[in-house]
Amino acid sequence: MNAVDVKKICRKFHDFSALKDVSFYIPEGEIFGLLGPNGAGKTTMIRILCGIMLPSSGTAEVLGFDVSRHPNEVKKRIGYMSQKFALYNDLTVKENLLFYASIYDVPRKDRKDRLYELIGLAELEEHENKLTCNLSGAWRQRLALACAIVHRPAMIFLDEATAGVDPVSRRKFWDLIYQLAGEGVSVLATTHYMDEADYCNTIGMMYEGEMIALASPERLKDESPGTLVQIECAHPSDLVKSLLEMPQVANAAVHGSLVHATIVDALDIPIVQQQLRQNGLEYSIWEAIRPSLEDVFIGVVSQQQNDVQISSLSQNREVA
Repeated sequence: MNAVDVKKICRKFHDFSALKDVSFYIPEGEIFGLLGPNGAGKTTMIRILCGIMLPSSGTAEVLGFDVSRHPNEVKKRIGYMSQKFALYNDLTVKENLLFYASIYDVPRKDRKDRLYELIGLAELEEHENKLTCNLSGAWRQRLALACAIVHRPAMIFLDEATAGVDPVSRRKFWDLIYQLAGEGVSVLATTHYMDEADYCNTIGMMYEGEMIALASPERLKDESPGTLVQIECAHPSDLVKSLLEMPQVANAAVHGSLVHATIVDALDIPIVQQQLRQNGLEYSIWEAIRPSLEDVFIGVVSQQQNDVQISSLSQNREVA
């Protein structure tokens, strides 16, 4: 049985479609990442899967329960953590854990042992008697995760749970997630951090309510169309502007002091280089590289936007 099974989910708010025929599944014990910018529909999908919001159409099951028909059964069996960290600042670490243990109906006789098990898991031993308001963002994050799993849920939803936390703390947080997944817990995590997506078994890339790509991180990189080149030059912005005007270039973007550009056909690289020289744009380094997930996402979104423009032009011609 899959931990999550989503089939053709749509969600409309009046005339606005937040989700459009989204389908995917999550096997038990796997980490699934929903990747996309703000407004892509990630949080709406999580709210539906947590039984908080009903879909307009389509079906979704979590741990074998239909989220529309049995939302309360779903809520009992899942853990949820968002970037807002739903903690009580005037309680200590221990008091927050005990409060959530009572909310989730953890048997009273088991609460003390579970509390210290979670304090050990999150490495909160030196902070257990501190008020939550006095914890740093990274320690609050660990406490929030501990509270979300106090009742040993089989499924965890993480909604932008690492937003605003430094890279080292984010990595330690993901080590905890790996440990839970190794124990059979299924995880769905939304993020806009591209480096975090590499921690997931499967990535679903979302854009404007649609699932525009779905595969493992490695497969997404390996099957990215075109040839990605990295260019070092004195004027990256001017170079990108010139590249985007060429039909041989699928997309181009500034990456720090460098430029990443996807050439549709490797055979067109000499043509692109010649055109840049004719435009008076010199470069010091030009090398083909393996795409990152950020490159893949930019490429997929660019293709999606091009398809929309072509469809719109075709419809306008038919009307004319």
